[in-house]
This record gives sequence, C-alpha cells and structure tokens, in this order.
Amino acid sequence: MPEFSVPATFTIPEDASAVDSVYEYAATKPGHIVFRRQVNGSWVDVTAREFAEQVTAVAKGLVARGVRPGDRVALMSATRYEWQLIDYAIWSAGGVTVPIYETSSADQVKWILEDSAAIGLIVETDQHSKAVADVAEAAPDLRAVLQIDPSGENPGAVEMLTAEGSTVSDDEIRGRTEALKSSDPATLIYTSGTTGRPKGCQLTHSNLIAESKGIIDSSLGNLLTTPGVSTLMFLPLAHVLARAVSIAAFDAGASVGHTSDIPNLVPTFAVFKPDFILSVPRVFEKVYNTARQKAHSDGKGKIFDAAAATAIEWSEAKDNGGPGLILNIKHAVFDKLVYSKLRAALGGNCKLAISGGAPLGARLGHFFRGIGVTIYEGYGLTETTAAFAVNTIGNQKVGTVGKPLSGNSVRIAEDGEILLSGPVVFDGYWRNETATKEALEDGWFHTGDLGTVDSDGYITITGRKKEIIVTAGGKNVAPAQLEDHLRAHPLISQAIVVGEQKPFIGALITIDAEALPAWNERNGKASGTTVSELLADADLAAEIDAAIADANKLVSHAEAIKKYRILPVDFSEETGELTPTMKLKRNVVHESFASDIEQIYSK
Repeated sequence: MPEFSVPATFTIPEDASAVDSVYEYAATKPGHIVFRRQVNGSWVDVTAREFAEQVTAVAKGLVARGVRPGDRVALMSATRYEWQLIDYAIWSAGGVTVPIYETSSADQVKWILEDSAAIGLIVETDQHSKAVADVAEAAPDLRAVLQIDPSGENPGAVEMLTAEGSTVSDDEIRGRTEALKSSDPATLIYTSGTTGRPKGCQLTHSNLIAESKGIIDSSLGNLLTTPGVSTLMFLPLAHVLARAVSIAAFDAGASVGHTSDIPNLVPTFAVFKPDFILSVPRVFEKVYNTARQKAHSDGKGKIFDAAAATAIEWSEAKDNGGPGLILNIKHAVFDKLVYSKLRAALGGNCKLAISGGAPLGARLGHFFRGIGVTIYEGYGLTETTAAFAVNTIGNQKVGTVGKPLSGNSVRIAEDGEILLSGPVVFDGYWRNETATKEALEDGWFHTGDLGTVDSDGYITITGRKKEIIVTAGGKNVAPAQLEDHLRAHPLISQAIVVGEQKPFIGALITIDAEALPAWNERNGKASGTTVSELLADADLAAEIDAAIADANKLVSHAEAIKKYRILPVDFSEETGELTPTMKLKRNVVHESFASDIEQIYSK
C-alpha cells in the first residue's frame, strides 16, 4: 500500500480549546483588527478587545438561558459576522455548535434538531423562523428559537442574549472556557447526505486546532500572518471548509469580513479588496465563463481566447523548466490587456485563492495561475475537519490536491481507496456506532474516494468508490473527470455520467440559465428563447457535441460518452438534486430523470 506521512510541527495541550485565541488576542493585542463587519453599508473594524467582550456577553446570555457544558445549540444563518460571534460564544459557554444550512428544508432541520438533541436554535431571519416553526415545536429537546435579525418589537438574538446575561459573572464564563479540554466535542456537523440521511460528524476542539495550525504552519502561514492581510468569506459557514479557514485566518491574525450577497460579490470585492479568498470550483468556473462570454459578446472573443491559452501555456511551462522569452513577452502583453482586468474583478489585491469541495481541474488551475491569482487546491471531508491536504506556496503541483497537512498520513488501499489518519480526522459519528465502525478501521478513515499519492506526497483524486459505473461489458468508469470537464464549459451548468449495467456511457446535461441569453444572441436566436425551445436546435447540439468530444479526449474509447440528453431544467438544491455544497445527489437524479436516462439507451 503506497503511504506518505508528514511529521507534526505542533502539539496540542490537553486543556486547549478553539476559543482560547479569542481571549489571548484580547489580552495581548487588544487593538488588533480581527474582523471587519458591514454596518449600514459600510465596513467597520472590530478589535480583539471588542470581539472578546461581545463573545463573553453572548455566552453569558446562553448560560442565563440554561446552556450547560456539552449542550448542543443549533445555528441556522447565512454567512455574516454574527455567525462567528455566536459560534465562539457557544464554545465559551461550554456548548457544542450544530450548524444548519440556511437553505435547508424543514424536513432536514427537523432531523438535525431531533438527532442532535439541540436545546436551542438560533436562526437569521423572519423567513427562517416561519420555516422552522412547526418542526421546532416537534423537536423534543428544543427549548427556544432566537432570531439574529430584529423582528417587530423583539431585539435580535445578540442584543437579547447580551441583556439576559447581564447578571452572569465574568468568572462563570472564564471557568467554563478554562474547563474545556481539547478532546471535548466542539461541533456537530451533519454531512451533505448525497447517499441517504445526513450523519452527525462530531469534531473536537483538538480537531479544529489541528486544522487551524495545519493551515497556518503547512499551508498559507506566510500570507496569513502578514500584518494587515484580510479575506472576505462568502461561502456558507455551515460548511466545514469555510468555517475552518475562517478560524485559521482569525488564529493567524488576519482580518475577516463576511458577505452572503453573492450577486453583488464583484462590487463587494472592489470595496473590501481581499488579499485572498476561499471558494469552490463552480465559482471559479463562473468567473472564467462570465469573462469569456462578455469578451465574445463585445467582439473581443479572439483576444480573450488567445490570452487564456497563453495563461495556461505560461503556467504549464512554470512546471517544466520555465517559460521562454517569446512566451514571457506574450504573457506580459496579455497581462495589460486582459489579466489585469480579471484581477481587478477580485478587488485588485487578491494574491491567491483556496479551492475545495470538489476537483478544480488542471486547465482552470493553470488559467488562474497564469493570470496572476494562483488557486491552491486542497482536499478533505467533514470527517477530516475540512482540508487534509493542500497545495501550498512554493509546493504546488497543479492538478493534484497537494500534500497532507502537518501530522497527517495518507495511504492508498489495494482497491485504490484513499485512507487518512492524523489529528484532523474525527473519532466518530454522533450516536451512530455502525457508521463509525464502517468509516474508521485501525485508526484509518476510509474516505470512499479513489486516488493516488506520488513519491513526494502529492495526492491526486480520480473518483468516488461508490460512484464507479460498471457497464454491461464490465468496464469500470469513474465519472468525475468527465463531469468536471463538462461543467467547465461556459454553457453547461451540470453534467452527470450514466451507464450502470448499460452497453455504453451516456450523460445528462443541463444548461446554465445565466449563460443562455448571451449564447442566444451570438447564435441569432430570439431573445428569451428557453432551453425547452432549444432541445432540438442544431446549433445547441453542435455546441454540446463539441464539449462532449473535448471531454472524451481525457478517457479511453470504452469510457467515452457515446450519447447524451439535454434536460429542459437544471438541477438545484430546492428540487433535491444538489446538496448545499453543490454536490450531485446521484440517486435523486437517477430517480427523477429515469425516463431521460432510458431514452439515451432506447434509440
């Protein structure tokens, strides 16, 4: 079994907790800017002293409401300053945070509240309060639902808890934080549920500290610890990756801002000017595709395509002896014409980006590195407290997900499954011994992912064990590579490869609604023409044919997509085909679009 280990560069004391840094900063660097929060449309600095005082005040309110050490408190909100404030306050009260995606259905919320036995739920808006009203009443352990945004005459949760905790002493909170042990549970995160009901993944304070130290020591420490550096967090903090990077940024001394206004992300970048960002491949794909579409619509498509090809070629050359004189000159010219404008769209100061949640793809990675915003791709799961491995500054192989973080080990099983061990790996699912035994064996976590590790420790993901398609001819096909490549096409929103026990590989394709109007205009279609009206259109078929042919170059003839079907609708979280982190729920797609799959093989 191929195996690679990275020695630990740190130890975690038994009495350490993830909230310690809040009070350490307040004591040693009280004036340091730890957050920038939006107040009435402006960005306002929050110092370490101010933040610690707010955390303590909210923690007192939780104690006044009866939160005891070990109690679970659920938090359902979009990404905002109060999310992290309440998270740290729950820890200061000795509690365990249970994040819930603010887009979750009532049934999902009901399951999480019941399974976690949460005693409290903090939601964001009136809409959330109404959505969870019935299920909250049905949750047997739930005592109260508070709301972050003020409602009517009622103050917001932060103000309410601050007022209610006024009689609780500082010593009470100090005693609770000092009583925390690194082995205590810090959070209960429910997995996406791509296959079946979500499981509660229990992460300890030690897991979170190890993740934070791993990111700082092994990954982005030189940037994160640079005075004045900042990041804008816009991914859901309910997702373990966004939360872990936010914690690491705070621990390292970077200033963190928050927004959930995705449609206005570019204007927000222009004002906030982040030094680095965290995102998922789909967002980077959107940035590239939107820029390309705009260039083509403005009659500058040839220039953009040439610039993109040069960026990719220049980045690839960096891994193979370096670019030559002519390539460097071309790159410099396009830097002024194209790349500088793309960097400006990210605020102008963005030096790098972190990508996780799904494979980025080498082509996209080379493109962004070529324009001057290197994307450092990582790999991990909820069960590994987010990033287990990551490409780092000075140690990067585009197309891989990097090396394990400090103290971690990777092993490749005989069937190609990736096994992981180390301080970031969880120790079990909440109240689910069966699932825990299936996932953990002799200290190794069985990820369900397939991949390789080279002699330098760089991990490459090749697919999912449970997603392997076995055709009628007995050919094993990993769909991820084909799907990732297809989703990178400007017009394609989602792609799912099918063919289990079928004579050949097929695919279902959905069209990006945002890209369609520009495509219609370029191809002489009437304004407002829908996907349904284009299902038999020759131009659309030619476009998707070309995308399929390009993707098929990545695989053997037996693994290539032979036929496909364009769907009149897109997959979404609301209709159940996608998780909150944009992962495909294959079983749902197969069930909902069974007739479309059959039509691929009926001709």
